[in-house]
Amino acid sequence: MESFLISKSGLKPLPRIYIRPITGLVPRNYFSKPRFLHTSKCFSDLKVTTPLKVASVEEDEEINERMDGINKIGEQEEETIFDPAAPPPFNLADVRATIPQHCWVKDPWKSMSYVVRDVALVLSLAAAVVYVNNWLVWPLYWVAQGTMFWALFVLGHDWRISHRIHHQNQGHVENDESWHPLTEKIYMSLDNNELTWRFKFPFPLLVYPFYLWGRSPGKTGSHFDPNSELFVPSERKDITSSLCWTAMAAILVGLGFTMGPMLLLKLYGVPYWIFVIWLDFVTYMHHHGHQDKLPWYRGEEWSYLRGGLTTLDRDYGWMNNIHHDIGTHVIHHLFPQIPHYRLIEATKAAKPVLGKYYREPERSGPLPFYLIGVFIRSLKEDHYVSDTGDVVYYKTDPNIFKSA
Repeated sequence: MESFLISKSGLKPLPRIYIRPITGLVPRNYFSKPRFLHTSKCFSDLKVTTPLKVASVEEDEEINERMDGINKIGEQEEETIFDPAAPPPFNLADVRATIPQHCWVKDPWKSMSYVVRDVALVLSLAAAVVYVNNWLVWPLYWVAQGTMFWALFVLGHDWRISHRIHHQNQGHVENDESWHPLTEKIYMSLDNNELTWRFKFPFPLLVYPFYLWGRSPGKTGSHFDPNSELFVPSERKDITSSLCWTAMAAILVGLGFTMGPMLLLKLYGVPYWIFVIWLDFVTYMHHHGHQDKLPWYRGEEWSYLRGGLTTLDRDYGWMNNIHHDIGTHVIHHLFPQIPHYRLIEATKAAKPVLGKYYREPERSGPLPFYLIGVFIRSLKEDHYVSDTGDVVYYKTDPNIFKSA
């Protein structure tokens, strides 16, 4: 349809207006800046005035500043995006080089002083509670003594073979030994009872003795069986855990006859389960529960360094000194030969090289109650990983405890 304009000489058709396409480079703010309206010569014969809204210079500058700010934020976000699964730009030797030489030196006298300290506290607590023998004091004793059992365990836990396997294979889906993820196939094969013990609070805090007998789902063997697949043939004649366990069981039976089973239960039985809670809680929290999903590896993607870098440091408040700074877990995993009384210094020295691969722990109050919420959240979210893929992340089963 043709348009017309009215002039002194009558009706005249308007000239067609053709929009010229934009070619070449276009300035970034070409479309964002307000542009002044203008009139075409074809309307010069009309005696009509139209109010035009013109942006002020101040408004124009404000819009430009906002657009520049948005662009800068986008550029900063692109620069700060971090992929925890990317191979680190450093190697294990680079991290080792940052740690002072004296951190590697073991002091036998200092090491044994911690053993003497812990054993003395264990004996003192037992003697004190028997002397007082008040039901208001017993619960305090159970917590304190169970914590000291855990502290003693920390001093000697790197001696055992299965824990060495954990250190050597940290972050590997199938080869890791401690709180490794379940594959989807294994997860789907678990019944409700097994799911409860693995994922429903507080049952995962009580699984350590059962793990010693039967290991984790998907793995076979026992820590008490020298023929278990845990041990290579050369290690089967060097298994002392069964002998030590048998000796300890005999001692407890003898004490039961001497002091009575009830007193033995109060002195040793209840604190033992407090120790189990500490062990399961701490070992889980050092490998789970970060606010960002952390990778697990298989095949060629796994390496000792990349697996160790998925470990988490945790702050336990007053407990740090009691359980020998086990919360400094990243460096402990990368270099287990560093004595525990040098871990804090070694961690501070290594952090500049580790960069974002080191995740600063949240600071705790006097007691680490905040970690209970982190633990429960992880149990609700971290259920299984894919059966395939060399870099995988935990997935969530929203119907974990719902029947079909």
